[in-house]
Amino acid sequence: MTQLPDAKKIYEVVEATWPPFALSNIGPFTIREGRGGGKRVSAATTCHMAGQEDITSAEVAMVDLGQDLLFQIRDGDEALDGVLAKAGYEVVDHVTMYAVEAGEIATERPPRTAAISAWEPLKIMEEIWAKGGIDRARIDVMHRAKGPKTAFVSRWRDQPAGASFVAMHNGIAMVHALEVLPHQRLQGVAHWLMKRAAFWVLDQGGHTLSVICTTQNVGANRLYSSLGMHVVGEYHYRRKATA
Repeated sequence: MTQLPDAKKIYEVVEATWPPFALSNIGPFTIREGRGGGKRVSAATTCHMAGQEDITSAEVAMVDLGQDLLFQIRDGDEALDGVLAKAGYEVVDHVTMYAVEAGEIATERPPRTAAISAWEPLKIMEEIWAKGGIDRARIDVMHRAKGPKTAFVSRWRDQPAGASFVAMHNGIAMVHALEVLPHQRLQGVAHWLMKRAAFWVLDQGGHTLSVICTTQNVGANRLYSSLGMHVVGEYHYRRKATA
């Protein structure tokens, strides 16, 4: 039995499978240049407690990149969380991290058209993602991922239904950008996309499937729990409006 990854390993998987455009170090902080790819690729993180001068330097670096003042608060960052709260940073997007042995989900192959693998992304995938707010900058993030990766498109009842992206790092794959068109929801499309991702992990020699989603996304959290995925960690962001 494969031991499930802890939060630290999932942070590494997120970084590898959904990478920023560039990284730099400012004191104890890692600064990410996201190029419009969202919070995951734009937030600053630290591996230990930082002083006020360090925080100020990180803020200057983010402003210089034209980005929001945004910090990702991980396990062990409670002290930083408190300092940022006092400095006027608001909490945004609590995120839950899930993982499971891929073999536990790869139990029934989806119908052929329910999850078709294609890389690079097809035009129909880009159209589906665009309707869910997954724009060109986020597709650029997918292209930056270096390890094994693919995308899946779903057709359900002879119509486009959904799309997802999956990439792997050290045997742990993560599903990103899982989007189902509104009129195709609640019909099992996301379920089959996750099942197909699990088979892909095993085909690539991997062992674990993971995913992250905002805690507020009730439907997604229900799906991952129903698949037998386990909560292995969480994080949230602190953001402050710039003048």
